[in-house]
Parts: sequence; C-alpha cells; structure tokens
Amino acid sequence: MKVYQTNEIKNISILGSKGAGKTTLAEAMLYEGGVIKRRGTVEAGNTVTDYFPVEKEYGYSVFSTTFSVEWNGKKLNFIDCPGSDDFIGGAVSALNVTDTALMVLNAQYGMEVGTVNQFRYTEQFRKPLIFIVNHLDNDKADYDGAVAQLKENYGGKVVQIQYPVNQGLSFNAVVDVLKMKMYRWKPEGGAPEVLDIPDSEKEKAEDLHARLVEAAAEHDDALMERFFDEGTLSEDDMRAGIRAGLITRGMFPVFCVSAGKDMCVRRTMEFLGNVVPSTDKMPPPVNTDGQEIKPDPDGPTSLFFFKTTNESHIGQVSYFKVISGKIKPGDDLTNADRGSKERIAQIFSVSGQNRIEVSEMIAGDIGATVKLKDVRRGNTLNSKGYDCHFDFIQYPDPKYRRAVRSVNDSEMEKLSEILHRMHEEDPTWVIEQSKELKQTILSGQGEFHLRTLKWRVENNDKIQIEFLEPRIPYRETITKAARADYRHKKQSGGAGQFGEVHLIVEPYYDGISSEPSMYKFGGQEYKITPRDTQTIDLEWGGKLVFINSIVGGSIDARFLPAILKGIMSRMEQGPLTGSYARDVRIIVYDGKMHPVDSNEISFMLAGRNAFSAAFKDAGPKILEPIYDVEVYVPADYMGDVMSDLQGRRAVIMGMSSEKGYEKLMVKVPLKELSSYSTSLSSISGGRASFVMRFASYELVPPDVQEKLLKEYAATQADE
Repeated sequence: MKVYQTNEIKNISILGSKGAGKTTLAEAMLYEGGVIKRRGTVEAGNTVTDYFPVEKEYGYSVFSTTFSVEWNGKKLNFIDCPGSDDFIGGAVSALNVTDTALMVLNAQYGMEVGTVNQFRYTEQFRKPLIFIVNHLDNDKADYDGAVAQLKENYGGKVVQIQYPVNQGLSFNAVVDVLKMKMYRWKPEGGAPEVLDIPDSEKEKAEDLHARLVEAAAEHDDALMERFFDEGTLSEDDMRAGIRAGLITRGMFPVFCVSAGKDMCVRRTMEFLGNVVPSTDKMPPPVNTDGQEIKPDPDGPTSLFFFKTTNESHIGQVSYFKVISGKIKPGDDLTNADRGSKERIAQIFSVSGQNRIEVSEMIAGDIGATVKLKDVRRGNTLNSKGYDCHFDFIQYPDPKYRRAVRSVNDSEMEKLSEILHRMHEEDPTWVIEQSKELKQTILSGQGEFHLRTLKWRVENNDKIQIEFLEPRIPYRETITKAARADYRHKKQSGGAGQFGEVHLIVEPYYDGISSEPSMYKFGGQEYKITPRDTQTIDLEWGGKLVFINSIVGGSIDARFLPAILKGIMSRMEQGPLTGSYARDVRIIVYDGKMHPVDSNEISFMLAGRNAFSAAFKDAGPKILEPIYDVEVYVPADYMGDVMSDLQGRRAVIMGMSSEKGYEKLMVKVPLKELSSYSTSLSSISGGRASFVMRFASYELVPPDVQEKLLKEYAATQADE
C-alpha cells in the first residue's frame, strides 16, 4: 500500500440502527475496492468486520471495526459501528476520530430510534452526514416514506442525490441527479450500465436536479453568484458546493443502495472519494491545553489511541489516529499519559482482522500497531521533546447495572482482571469494586450489553459467572435533634477500659446556625459553648460537623479524635440499614474519664455507641438515590411508557417533541431502574431509548422505609 498524504485521506464512520445493513455495506465496499475477492454474509458468519466469536455467535456487531479501501487515488478509512444502542460506545469513539458519517437506513422502516440517537451524536460532534437508504430490494421497501421522514425531522437540509426507479424485489436501477444519468444493474450487481434518463423520469429528475443545484450554490458565495448569472452549475461546481454544505452541516445528501446485491455501492464510494472532505479540511482536534493541533505532516508526531482489542495469537492490538507528523516502524515515542517510552515495531493498515504492514503513515491517517508495552485506550504518544495530550472522547453514562461474581469463589481475582481488560476494549462497560455494597458492580448500556460480556467471559475465558440484583447505595440521616450518653466500662484484671461520652445530634443543612447555644430535652436545658468545630466532607456525599463543647476538662482533648473516629465508624455503617449516614451535626458537650483506665479505644467505643443511640432517637430517615431520566419514545407508545414509569414511583418533570419522538423528563429512584432498559425495549418494540444521570438523594416513602428496616433486621438476625 502506498503512503497517502493528508489531503488524500477520508475518514468515515458507518452508523445506523441494528438491521440497517451496515456490515453488509462494508462487505460490498471491501469487495468493490478489491480488498476481498468474495463477499461474506452476516448469516454465514464470514464477514470482514464481524470477526469476533461473540459477533459470529449472535449475528450482530459488538465492536466498531476499522477497514480501509484504496479508491481512485484516495484512501478511505471506514469504521463500521454497531447498530444496537447497547454498543453506542463504538460509535462515540469512531465519531471522535473520523470526519464524515454515513447514516444507513433500512428502507422498510425509515428512521428508527438508533437513527435518532446516533444523529444526535453527529450533531454534538459537528460531523458531516450522508444518508444511505439501504434494502431497496426488499418487498416492503419505502424509499419515499424514508425520505419524507428525514425531511420532516431535518428539513430542507435533506437533499436527494439519487432515487430508485423501481424498488422492491425488482429493484435494479436508480436515477442520479448529480450526474443526471440512470444506473442499471444486472442481477449480480457490481458495475452498472450508465444510461440516459428515460423520458418517464425526466421531469422528476430535472426537478430534483434543480433543487440540488440550488442547495449546492447556497454554501458558497462565488457559486451563488454564478448560479444567478448562469441559472445552473457545472458538475464540478456542484461537488464543491456540496462539500461546503457537508462541512457546515448545511446539507445532508441522500443516496440509495442495495448492499446485499452490491447495487449503487460503487457510485456511493465514488462520491465519497470525490466529494466528502479530507481530514485537513475539517476543524482540528483540541488538546488538553486548549490548542488546536492541525494535521501537519511536517509537524511533531502525535498519535491518539482510540481503541484496543485483545485477539488470540496476537495479544493487544492498538488502534490510533495520526493527529500530526508521521510515523514509521522503529520510531521511539513517549506516552504523555503514563510517562513511559514506546518503540513502534510495526504499523498496519487494517481491514477487520486482516492487517497490511505499511512503511509510513501521515497526519490524518488511521492505523494499528501491536505489542506495545504500556499503552491504553485514550493515551497519546508523542515524538521526543513534544508535550501534547488529548482527552476528547466522553462516553455516555451507564443505564443498566448488575452485581457480578464468579460461580467459583476462587476465580474472583481472575475475573476482576478479565473485567478490567474488557473495560479497555469497551469503556462503556464500567466496573466498580464497591466497598459500600460489598459487591462487584458491572454497569453498561443495557441487558444485551451485559449479556454479551457474560458470553465472552464464559466462552473465551472459561469462567462461569452470574449476575445478581445490585444492592442500592442508600443513605441515612436524621430529621430532629436528640441527645444520648454512653459509658464504656470493662474490667478484666490489671488496667481496664473506661470512657463516657455525652453528645447531641441534629440535622445539618446549608445555612444552619454556626454557633449552637441552647438545647432542651425532656424538660432539661443544655447550654452549649463551642470550643472547636470540624467540618468533614464525607467521601460518600454530605457533611459531618463535629463540635467540641467540653468544659471543665471532663474529657481530655487528646480523646476527642478517638470519639470522632468511633462516630465515623458508625456513620460508615448506619444504625438503620448499615448504609452510610450523612448530613449530621454532632456536639460532644460532656463525659467522664478515669485517670488510669481511660484510653483511646474506650472513648472510640463510647462515642460510637452514644452516636448510635442518639441517631435512632433523632427521627432517622433513609435517603435513596434519585436519577434524572430522559426517555425518547415514539408517540404511539407514550401512554404505555408513562404508565410503566408511574409504576416505578417516577415523577414527571416535563415533556416535549424532538425530531419525531416524544421526550419525557422524569425523576426515578435508582431502585426502580434496575430492569428499566429491558422493560422499555419490550414496551416499545426496541424503538425507545433513554439516558440517566444521578440527580440527588431524597427521602424514601414511609412504606418503603419500613420494608427496608425489616429486611435489614432479618439479615442481622441471620448473621
């Protein structure tokens, strides 16, 4: 493979809902580009881009897969992305390192929830977008309906480049209104006949051509003047105008293909090679210092690693984009994130699991290398003396969580290593060793996402695992002031243990008086004279305020840290359910000590038990985590979705319409979201989606608190 210059490189993501035909389109592109001699199929499990065992087992894409095609003097680097919303991380990674997106639609269904979700990411990253209407050979294909949906949602930016002359089982021809020619294929697809547009199609073709000319002229002042002067544009002028419209996202061209029959794939690739912007025409990435780093082949070398995989017989394969400079085998680079040195032994242009070794890669290109010592996904490697670091990929928050453990307890350590390795491959698998919940929590984008991980662990790594309902990280707090004292006394021969602590607890909140002075309990007044105040930001959220109000030396100051330690130990295992306690102000105002038997352990235990007793008398309440949830749902399913949410103790905060979907904004307790991903998919036939993020801790309803207290009491009795 020749060394391609920056202006000859096009980096393109292939997006679309599950079943849109992205993998089949990729296979046809590889075939047309001469990379493969025979097209594989998803059903046969022999495609280039779905090559991992789990993908062959389930028949769908799990990972984004890079492949390259040389086409008319250009290098087209593609990243074929999974269609399922559960594997959105692959699309997010791809969009961050590519310059243009192809959005593939199934002509039977038009816009689907995956289309809407992935379009939102192209919008977020400001990527040029081309729609590809696929499956035109299906008997239920509805090209006009799909285009109408696109125009309804994205307006006049949607501009047809092609339309099918006939669709359905007899599909074999399209009219191209940029070329103003008709393309017709034989049953085997491939190279078409290029024909004049028949009379029956001329009026429609000329109308769409005029719209295309006008749309192309809109994005370049010089072209607009020429259009006004001459009333039309040349084909080259139209290409320039379309390119300008793509870069600004002022135009979304529409192509149509039958990827399965290899019809119109070649023409689509011709457009990609001739029209879509090369990497040097797009806004450059910004490093962590806020500097734009242009793809300058003569600049210092900087590689960004956006993906890693572990493959049998090879080990780790690391995928990178050359942000600036150039890279050759044997180059020594420095890891900006880890400080380690790396030598690049080999560089490859990749197509799935097929790798072609190359002698050099220039700024803008995408490639892979193997057997690096200390490189992780997200790392930056730089040439000597160059300090540049990138951190521009932000992945979506998890939506589905389960506790995970190995069936054989002795394999837990090995399982932990495997899970962290798999997180490197797919960062939307999030692993947490929760000290609070005493569980390993695995979070992902949905049930399907976690089930795929389970298959890989059990079939590739031969460890049997099981998923459990994750415990909920409740919090405990109080609603009123209370007082308690506790004496710890122990005598067992020789020196004993003695410590007595008197304290007051009350709720802490922002704006509370900083100088408490008087409290009244059981008809008795307690005067407080604060001598010292510590405010502790608890690592699990909320605050603990600890006030020393000891007067007259009833407790020596050296024992106050031990009292605080005892209180903290009880706050880490709250009196109600064993959950963390928070937002409490504690005033130690009196106590007793013994000149011989008092020591730190005595006051630690006295403080712990006094706090526990006071806490239980202070109107204790359990707090639960509440999440902000945004649900995107077709209007037809709105009633069922709202009914389901109300059964989950959801509070509807608002609703709106967004690009053909209804958007519900709700607050939902985490406890009720355990299986929501699966339920929403079932209710909507897979057409709805949601995002969730932590909002706050709120009081649980009384009936829920009573249930939690009984459950905790039962576990304590069992122990």
